Amino acid sequence: MTAVALGMAVGGLLNAKKVAITMSKKITPMNHGQGFSANFVTALLVVFASRMGLPMSTTHVSVGSLFGIGLITRQANIRVITGILTSWVLTLPIAGLLRR
Repeated sequence: MTAVALGMAVGGLLNAKKVAITMSKKITPMNHGQGFSANFVTALLVVFASRMGLPMSTTHVSVGSLFGIGLITRQANIRVITGILTSWVLTLPIAGLLRR
C-alpha cells in the first residue's frame, strides 16, 4: 500500500500541471460561463453519485463535461479526447501486466 501511495504521489507531482493544462486549454476553448457550467455539472454529478454510493472519478466527470461543451460548440479537440480515452482504456490492462 505504501508503494502505491508513493507511486500516486510521484505521478501527481510529475503530471499534475500537464493534466491541468490539458483540461483547461486543450480539450476545447471556452469562455468563463462555459467553464463555470462545466465545473457546476461536474460538482452536481459527483455529489449525486456520492449520495448514491457510486464510485466516481472527478477528473473523468470533468473531462466529460468539457468534452460536452466542445461538442455543443463544435470546437472539441478530438485528437486530445482520443488520447485521453486511449489512456483510460489502456491503464488497467497495463497495470495488470506490470503487476505480474
